[in-house]
Amino acid sequence: MSMQQQIATEVIAIDTLATDIKQFTLKSLNGALPPFDSGSHIVVQLTLAERQCANAYSLVNDAAEGVFRIAVKYDACSRGGSRHLHEAVEVGDRLAVSPPANLFRLADTTGRHVFIAGGIGITPFIAHLQALEQQGGRYTLHYAFRGADSAAFGAMLEPRRRDGLAELYDTATGSRPDLAAIVAGLAPDDHLYVCGPGSLIDAVTAAAVGRIAPERLHVERFSAQPLDDGAAFTVNLARSGTSIEVGADESILAAIERQTDIAVDCLCREGYCGTCETALLAGEALHRDQYLDEADRAAHKTIMICVSRAKSRTLTLGL
Repeated sequence: MSMQQQIATEVIAIDTLATDIKQFTLKSLNGALPPFDSGSHIVVQLTLAERQCANAYSLVNDAAEGVFRIAVKYDACSRGGSRHLHEAVEVGDRLAVSPPANLFRLADTTGRHVFIAGGIGITPFIAHLQALEQQGGRYTLHYAFRGADSAAFGAMLEPRRRDGLAELYDTATGSRPDLAAIVAGLAPDDHLYVCGPGSLIDAVTAAAVGRIAPERLHVERFSAQPLDDGAAFTVNLARSGTSIEVGADESILAAIERQTDIAVDCLCREGYCGTCETALLAGEALHRDQYLDEADRAAHKTIMICVSRAKSRTLTLGL
């Protein structure tokens, strides 16, 4: 898989959804946008003062609308992408984005889809709700946020709450989802989905262990998991004839940059954008990106060196 042609878009609307959350509506400058299904995301390319940046954002709308719509939370401690979108981007500005990709699809099941969202992790579920309502599918949403003014899409979700389809939890008041009870209440053909902060994902994953089959749990993370495997490994660079040691707490990309003068393009450094995709010639990768699909991962022919590591003691890369 390689980076696809970027799509030129124009920002046609910016709406405030909640404190520190804005929604950006993008239209294509060159014909119709490609189709996409619920759970899809795009990668937005941004030119900051000092560098290029690529951030992935879930699409919150139906493809039939003919636009891309994303919701972005302002993060003062981010790498700069969300801050730039909030502070610098205006209606009429142009943004280059990737074609839609989907790593968080709805499972094929006749059971319920049970969603657990934390904060801005609500975004992929907004499109999922709309898709299921159109299809006649069944769902239950659990949405936790801190403070009513931070609850994006709160007004949209209120009718679903009244109908018993959504549970809203304001953690500022001590209200929290009972994860153990949610997992215990799953029927055999129900599927569980979670998106939000790492602490929420870890808690849901722990609650699900031994209680539901792994293929019934679906996770989407905002960023790569911490590099905490505790084992260093060797990477052989075939073209340059160089071997490097990758520490237990660093990425392959960081090790290459530290020990060689080989330049590797990488915009996002979080496994989203695909620019650092590298041929894997030998060895077994521990894939941690959110770009490759399952077939690519199983083939072990390519690796995103900004986040992925090694299952085997050595890897050989086409660098």
